[in-house]
Amino acid sequence: MQYPTPAPTGTLAIIGLGYVGLPLAVEFGKIRPVLGFDIDSGRIAQLQQGVDRTREVAAEELRQASHLRYTDDPEALRAANLFIVTVPTPIDEHKRPDLSPLIRASETVGKVLKPGDIVIYESTVYPGATEEDCVPVLERHSGLRFNTDFFCGYSPERINPGDKAHRLPSIKKVTSGSTPEVAAQVDALYRQIITAGTHPAPSIRVAEAAKVIENTQRDVNIALINELAMLFNRMGLDTQAVLDAAGSKWNFLPFRPGLVGGHCIGVDPYYLTHKAQQLGHHPEMILAGRRINDGMGAYVAGQMVKAMLKKGIVVQGARVLVLGLTFKENCPDLRNTRVIDVIHELKDYGLCVDVHDPWADAACAQHEYGLDLIDSPPPGQYDGIVLAVAHREFKAMGAAQIHALGKPAHVLYDVKQLFAAHEADIRL
Repeated sequence: MQYPTPAPTGTLAIIGLGYVGLPLAVEFGKIRPVLGFDIDSGRIAQLQQGVDRTREVAAEELRQASHLRYTDDPEALRAANLFIVTVPTPIDEHKRPDLSPLIRASETVGKVLKPGDIVIYESTVYPGATEEDCVPVLERHSGLRFNTDFFCGYSPERINPGDKAHRLPSIKKVTSGSTPEVAAQVDALYRQIITAGTHPAPSIRVAEAAKVIENTQRDVNIALINELAMLFNRMGLDTQAVLDAAGSKWNFLPFRPGLVGGHCIGVDPYYLTHKAQQLGHHPEMILAGRRINDGMGAYVAGQMVKAMLKKGIVVQGARVLVLGLTFKENCPDLRNTRVIDVIHELKDYGLCVDVHDPWADAACAQHEYGLDLIDSPPPGQYDGIVLAVAHREFKAMGAAQIHALGKPAHVLYDVKQLFAAHEADIRL
């Protein structure tokens, strides 16, 4: 009779306490000793006070994680024998993978690594990055040998910021390890908290590839709908009406047009295309989808200006209100938001732009984008209003109240199709 592999015991360290790392630390912290590490001392201080500024984990859940303690001291990590790295993997200004947070995290772990330890990565990377880029760093800083003295695993994160229905325990988890024995231990570890079950991948590279194509597939599908939206606009057709009609067929995929940002869909495809080009393959469809989606901010701004001109509104010096700055609704995450593209384009047309977002942190918006958010848009002052993010607060306002923010002659552009077609002057 074959018995299941037990989960490894000891102290677990989570490296990086952002949107991915904190929910993970909290779930494990309910049942076993966990050390939550982050280089942001302010973040650690807030968490110690029971406050999560990302709003992903409620104060009550933080209290339930009775085995979790927080630190910004790398030396404290010496107490751990299991490490899960959940740092961001962004792209640089040239849209190339930026592995510097991952390398720095690997250096931190490498300095405290001991024989028998296991290091698991959750950050999104291209296939091969764990073993080709991270493992050498661990070896160099620890003086230990991979798969002899220490071992690795990869279990890609599937966190959907702001989604209160699909939480960490209810999302199936892909797992993998650098040896069959370690793969079984990694899988057993995650099965302690994942009620939806796990999918053991045959290798780390397979698990890495699976993660990066999940969001690449979504990116390409959204790009198709964005291109169709541009076409239907030229035809004088309402895109949402067309999609509703097509969606009556059981196997039509329910994608919608929009601005594609955030730390996943707008970034992950570049990790895959980077690796593809290294191997001499030009990924035409993936890059075409990226070009379309990266250009949607300029398209939205152009459509807004055209609509204003058709109403006889003088564009130069006109006031426009942009509602929403975060990359998605009901979430404070400003990373890689493509609303900023709309704002920049509108300013390039000579428009004066105000931005209001009840979810965004004003200091973060100023630091990241140089924007000063306004708290309360004055009524009757705007020549144009761009509803860029479908926050629940904007939905609760209703179209009439949003229109009231505009002058007698103004344009309301409903980018998110939040309201019916007759309630907005233009929809994406």
